[in-house]
Amino acid sequence: MTQSLRLTPVTPANVEAAIAVKVRPDQDRFVSPVVKSLAEAYVHPEVAWPRLILDGDRPVGFLMAFLDIDWNGEGADFRSGLWRLNVAPDAQGRGVGRFAVESVAAEIRRRGGKQMYVTWEPGEDGPEGFYRKLGFQLTGEKSGGQTVGVLDLTHSSDAVGDL
Repeated sequence: MTQSLRLTPVTPANVEAAIAVKVRPDQDRFVSPVVKSLAEAYVHPEVAWPRLILDGDRPVGFLMAFLDIDWNGEGADFRSGLWRLNVAPDAQGRGVGRFAVESVAAEIRRRGGKQMYVTWEPGEDGPEGFYRKLGFQLTGEKSGGQTVGVLDLTHSSDAVGDL
């Protein structure tokens, strides 16, 4: 991984750069485009945490976390996790995805969270292997047809990067 990775909020000054982040064409079916994520962040500002991932000053990815979302809409199960992750093709395999997951885990911990959730579209060549390699466990749940995984943030041996 390059040592100059950092997150920055999406602002009027960089929104076009964020929207320009695209994944490989064969990955399109597994992740929504950044513009959809930003629209969802706009209508869910109380729980959405969109961030542009920069390598130095170059946009290499986009992530959006969900923070304290009412999971079932019943007011009893509030969860936080990674909502979206888009990594540019030339940045894949360089630690950008791991950096994104670690960054969201750190933000959840900073807010007192003990678990990090993620959902992914199932399918061959999908992101399941990536998330499982980082320590996410299957919950047995589905959310909108997507597989749900959870990472325990309370035990350093189970947490991404031993944060």
